[in-house]
Amino acid sequence: MKLSDCHNFQDFRKLAKKRLPGPIFNYIDGAADDEVTYRRNTEAYDSCDLVPNVLAGVENVDMSVEVMGQKLDMPIYCAPTALQRLFHHDGERAVARAATNYGTMFGVSSLATVTVEEIAQIANTPKMFQFYFHKDRGLNDALLERAREANFEVMALTVDTITGGNRERDLRTGFTSPPKLTLGSLMSFAMHPMWAWNFYTKPKFDMPHLSGYVSEGTNVAVSVGNYFSTMLDQSMNWKDAEELCAKWNGQFALKGIMSVEDAKRAVDIGCTGIMVSNHGGRQLDGSRSPFDQLAEIVDAVGDKIDVICEGGIQRGTHVLKALSVGAKACSGGRLYLYALAAAGQPGVERALGNLRTEIERDMKLMGITSLDQLSRENLRFRETA
Repeated sequence: MKLSDCHNFQDFRKLAKKRLPGPIFNYIDGAADDEVTYRRNTEAYDSCDLVPNVLAGVENVDMSVEVMGQKLDMPIYCAPTALQRLFHHDGERAVARAATNYGTMFGVSSLATVTVEEIAQIANTPKMFQFYFHKDRGLNDALLERAREANFEVMALTVDTITGGNRERDLRTGFTSPPKLTLGSLMSFAMHPMWAWNFYTKPKFDMPHLSGYVSEGTNVAVSVGNYFSTMLDQSMNWKDAEELCAKWNGQFALKGIMSVEDAKRAVDIGCTGIMVSNHGGRQLDGSRSPFDQLAEIVDAVGDKIDVICEGGIQRGTHVLKALSVGAKACSGGRLYLYALAAAGQPGVERALGNLRTEIERDMKLMGITSLDQLSRENLRFRETA
């Protein structure tokens, strides 16, 4: 299997599984507990049907959107994800270049392996900085100022990692950041020599935004769950979020909102966006899927704040369904991480290109020329047992 054989999300997943050592692949692929929520995130779209119109004159379509003040050429962007250097030696650089070439936003994690300063030089496209609220307030201040000075347009505070989810695949494989050399991992690395060669011969793995503040994850191997549980501030509350929003004084979103009550509070503290998200099913298993929860959140706050649907998106039709409910845009991590692992920048570009082609084709088949023509009138929900 090669990149030219990748026509959809599952194709990229299969190629990534071939290219990555088992612990690394399962870190991307896994979720919490029994992974019920992870599966539901995508299955939720299956119970919703599109109702197309015809004879609409759809030779030219416009799939651009404006979200949190940013004009995007397509209605889906690359959500921030950590540790990208583990998946491909170009890491965030590859995703930044691909996002720029497709005119969409790129989210950079606090736990990124490339600095915001370098990303700012690479990416001539809207950029989001994803903020983890650490116990070390000096680190928090440094993260905010670095993102501001690098001219990132959007700040997103992740609010659903108050403790680490129970990611049992990582427990079984012994996954840590950086990877520990054990008998099991050495065997897996040996079976994937190209990944091992690139990981150990390219510039050293690092999480530069944390340098000088914490050694965990960069010099000291630690699981992501343990990092969340020990390094992030479990006392974080609405007052902290409001103060961070005021300090940033710009486009500010909360990432990980799932309830109407919390969506309303996000409006009250001055947020300009929310990401309806359950962290890809990696935190609280058994929680509701973003698409299932989208309508009631849009109905409550959609006229006051930009609502983004994040999680489970694998097809262009998924994007159109979320926008029909009322989301301003969609975002995802795995939708480009498998592609990054499979082939670096060309992989991410092919994944984004596939989605753009699907969205354009599906818009024409729906009988629309711009995304603002979508509404719940073109949806029907099937009853589930």
